[in-house]
Amino acid sequence: MEVTRLGIHRDFLQDFVRLERSVQQKVVDTILRFEHTANAGARLEKINARDSRLKSIRIDLKYRGIVLAPDSGDQHTLLRVDTHDEAYAWAHNRRLSVNAATGHIEIRDEETIDTAIANLTRGRPSTARPLFGHVSDSDLARLGIDDQILRFARMVTDVELLETLAGTLPRGQYDVLLGLASGMTVEEVWNEVVGSVKPELFDPEDISAAVSRTPDRIALVEGPEELIELFSKPFARWRVYLHPLQREAALRSYSGPAQVLGGPGTGKTVVALHRARHLASRGGRVLLTTFTSTLARSLEESLRLLENDDEVLSRIHVLTVDQVARRVLERHDIRVGLLGRDEEREMWRRVVRRRASAFGETFLAEEWRQIVLAQNVTHADAYLSARRTGRGRRLGGVQRAQIWRAISEFEEQLRADNLHTYETICAAAAKLLDASESKPYDHVVVDEAQDLHPVRWRMLRAAVAEGPDDLFIAGDTHQRIYDSRVSLGSLGIHVAGRSTRLTVNYRTTAEILTWSCAMLSGERIEDLTGDPASLTGCRSEVHGPEPVSYGAATRNAELNRLVETVREWLDAGVLPEEIGVAARSAPLAQDAAAALERAGLPVEHLSRDRTGGEGRVRTMTMHRMKGLEFRCVAVIGAGSNLLPLPGAVTPLTEDAVTHRADLQRERCLLFVACTRARERLTVSWHGEPSPFLA
Repeated sequence: MEVTRLGIHRDFLQDFVRLERSVQQKVVDTILRFEHTANAGARLEKINARDSRLKSIRIDLKYRGIVLAPDSGDQHTLLRVDTHDEAYAWAHNRRLSVNAATGHIEIRDEETIDTAIANLTRGRPSTARPLFGHVSDSDLARLGIDDQILRFARMVTDVELLETLAGTLPRGQYDVLLGLASGMTVEEVWNEVVGSVKPELFDPEDISAAVSRTPDRIALVEGPEELIELFSKPFARWRVYLHPLQREAALRSYSGPAQVLGGPGTGKTVVALHRARHLASRGGRVLLTTFTSTLARSLEESLRLLENDDEVLSRIHVLTVDQVARRVLERHDIRVGLLGRDEEREMWRRVVRRRASAFGETFLAEEWRQIVLAQNVTHADAYLSARRTGRGRRLGGVQRAQIWRAISEFEEQLRADNLHTYETICAAAAKLLDASESKPYDHVVVDEAQDLHPVRWRMLRAAVAEGPDDLFIAGDTHQRIYDSRVSLGSLGIHVAGRSTRLTVNYRTTAEILTWSCAMLSGERIEDLTGDPASLTGCRSEVHGPEPVSYGAATRNAELNRLVETVREWLDAGVLPEEIGVAARSAPLAQDAAAALERAGLPVEHLSRDRTGGEGRVRTMTMHRMKGLEFRCVAVIGAGSNLLPLPGAVTPLTEDAVTHRADLQRERCLLFVACTRARERLTVSWHGEPSPFLA
């Protein structure tokens, strides 16, 4: 029996997860029946659409699928599933075409584009400068821009208008225009966006051939097992897709260190992954690094989705910065003991008691970490003249001398006991790397760069020789959740002229993003160069429900409400593993897991080293949420008694500067937890709400 193939369009996969679970199963059943029907075309119904090749297929009484049915051939493509009226309305104005440059299939909202052209014709200021005035018609045509999109392009005067029509324009042509708008040359767009080796003539009517040439947008599955696997993790297949501006940042050559900045969900990690793969594919030894082991594991998993060539992968080391430092020491046969945070605090207390110091252990520890280690101060004279910008408390010469003696005593005790903190391990590794002419890496790619202390940057700088494409940095200081502040320029890492800022959020709805950003309003946050950082312009084109916030009288009442919320999400078809519950403290996150378990709901608490399995709701601390994303997120315990967490904030009377930095870090931590949600967010508390929610 002849089998009709049904491809799955990438955009439909993003919609699939929003369908109720019962409808998802019906979609899978419909596809399987379709592919094993002798006359599959007979199951398709004609609809009122601009493109006669768009047909309808029944999912059930309420839902319909929209299928691209070519005039010839057995290759069909499922484009969309929605309720009857919504599906038909979507199809009504869509038209299919073949991109003249790539030969790929394209979908456009023809009526909306025509309306945009008409509006621009009427409202265009005579003095407005065309965005693409520097590109000729012939070059645009060579890049695949057809007549309709050319008319639109000639009227566009700013990139914001272009980006608002991201889901309306044909994807390939939109990518070309955005690449040109971001500063890429025609040849760069041809090489990096179009991707064709040489111009080729494609039959504009051969839709079947165009579908087969579009593997990045259409999945052609073989058999029911592959189909079920595709739908079981619909985001995994596409989460490493590069936007043109991301592509330009990831694949270009730089004369020195470069950085990509952007708010949550703008694709910085995707850029870092493609950057590492690109450099390794050219034969380089690449370090792909980040701060925590959880994030490192996530990077490694994503890298394997992106690249299956073992030779390329063997040239990429995915390690935390601290793991790199330990390996450097081990290669030199240096074995050290690690001093835990509690033991370190006790050692500082002993120093304070012995010296009857007027400075408390918190102040001394921060002075050591933020000034002595950060600036690589090794003797008293250097400390007496060290800049203390941002430390707040002015110190005279006598006071500095007293502090230096206390710090020296602490460091002497470390040496006597052969103990190190994480920072001093990195400092020791940096010295060894500086002294070595041969470097372990040709390129270093850093993700979540905002959380690295200066000593870690100093070690990374020493791990690769200075030169083209040496350091690539991705980060967002609005998401800084550890006590690390740095100005890259002070460490000899200069990125001026080699910086890209991403503004489009691909993960979170506009409603969640706006709600979350409001928490940081009025905060002065500096970027990695020491300049003020801003989320202005960061936006999402995807919309959904407003976040829900509520207060409960007691802890138990809040947990009971959490159970109701999670059950509602599960009943709506959200998979358990697509639900995340975050709390500031581990005990509260564990209590949430216990409450969900008592209610008969599948749940698992994620610790630092536990990654979690399928089929379970995940509870965790806010720190553990970093690098993860969920369809639905419940942030609990957002009350004044837990946010800010009292034990995480230095008293104002002890160290005012550290106090303010601690408060900002706690605020950013809540921001990070909330922006892990793709579609739905609830924030709850018991007692009084956190001042961050005001």
